[in-house]
Amino acid sequence: MSLNDAERAVRWVGAGLLVAAWVVSALGAAGALGRKPGRALGVARGRGALVAYLLAGGPYLVACVILWRPLPMEPADGVRLACLALGGALGASGFCLYLWGRLTLGEMYNVSSSLGSELFADHRLVVSGPYRFVRHPMYLGIILATAGALLVYRTWTTVFVVLALPGVVVKARHEDRLLAEEFDGAFRAYRASVPGWLPHGSRSGSDRRPGRTSKHVRMTEGGG
Repeated sequence: MSLNDAERAVRWVGAGLLVAAWVVSALGAAGALGRKPGRALGVARGRGALVAYLLAGGPYLVACVILWRPLPMEPADGVRLACLALGGALGASGFCLYLWGRLTLGEMYNVSSSLGSELFADHRLVVSGPYRFVRHPMYLGIILATAGALLVYRTWTTVFVVLALPGVVVKARHEDRLLAEEFDGAFRAYRASVPGWLPHGSRSGSDRRPGRTSKHVRMTEGGG
């Protein structure tokens, strides 16, 4: 298989993973529509939220389509191979982490955005899976997958998406703030024992388990 064929294959696999992630998230968002809402922060519900999402999301998607052009660069074959290997590994690991977090949340999953976040009225504790190690595994997965996409596709769209990643950090901060308001000391104990983005290499897995410190609730992570 030539390098061009390998690059094409990895790109198609990446596109398939993106569609799969979107479908899984969309199904979760659809299941959340009938749930009774709880505490919210920012624009997170009602017609105002829908209008805000459309105003923010519409131009973003249009920009992604318009910018889907290759970067003005012709890397050497060795560089292309390195980008393909590293980008493919980052993309696959990012997708797996995102999917692991999404499936672990189950019915506790809900869409949040940089415009607002919301808990369910009957939100339950979720401490298993990747949430034992980091507070925002799905967002970390998005960051890893986006970095991988930049290396594999090398388009202006992937550069644009990378530049938009601070919005993921904003969403994570909104969720942390909402959880702190809702669960007070319990969430503070969780935040003290479980890092937001990178696991503590100096602690064992059992030491990091939130249930060993205090009761806390994991809010949903989502796109939008």
